[in-house]
Amino acid sequence: MYQVILLKTESSFERARWAQAEDVVEHDGVTYTLRAGPRQPLPTDHAWDPIAVYAPEEIPEEDFQDWYLAQQPQVEELRLKY
Repeated sequence: MYQVILLKTESSFERARWAQAEDVVEHDGVTYTLRAGPRQPLPTDHAWDPIAVYAPEEIPEEDFQDWYLAQQPQVEELRLKY
């Protein structure tokens, strides 16, 4: 299983668990592309599945990086060490 983080906007996200981490997925009528991962986090106080981060297909890489940084404080998976 994969822990999936869908960055929906600069300030909203959704968590999901998927059996596969495809390069391109459709979710709730939006096309998302894999932007980070899947990566296996280093051990913490509990086990983690590999983490994959997706963003809408139409946003450029610079915007994805801004969204990622903006959401790190609220999304634990984006703060993990790999």
